[in-house]
Amino acid sequence: MSGQEAGDAGDAEAGGPEAGGAERRWRVPPAHTVLKAAAAAAFAALALTSRDDRPFLLLALVAAAGLAALALRDVLAPVRVAADTEGVTVVSGYAGHARIPWDEVAAVRVDERRRLLLHTRLLEIETGDDLHLFRAYDLGGEVADVAAELDRLRSGGRPDDQPGSGSPAAG
Repeated sequence: MSGQEAGDAGDAEAGGPEAGGAERRWRVPPAHTVLKAAAAAAFAALALTSRDDRPFLLLALVAAAGLAALALRDVLAPVRVAADTEGVTVVSGYAGHARIPWDEVAAVRVDERRRLLLHTRLLEIETGDDLHLFRAYDLGGEVADVAAELDRLRSGGRPDDQPGSGSPAAG
């Protein structure tokens, strides 16, 4: 079953239809989860080989535990955002999910920042009380593409909608 879910994730990331085109899901790419687990194992192995160096042992164990916790979160809650014409479901807390109807969503936008040599983009889903932030690594796709698809679903899921066409706020 997880192989089928991974296949569905590829459809959502690439913009293909899923579940009849009504529901879309964005998840952490499985390769990222494997990479985190492998790095955790490598740091654990380093810790085992350097028992005499206490500070390094502690540092390696903390790194291994942190990476293992991130990999476990990816396994427990691989889908970070799911949406349909009724609302959006976002990961909440460590591995929980929260369903938010579209009428409670104040804004869906892309936050883009440049500092030093870094360029970051975050998907922001704002409700009255919360701000949910997602990186491209969480979504397995481009943040702007996910935001555009969420806007399409929020407007009723009409595929003919073009960004900025017929929208009074687009100007």
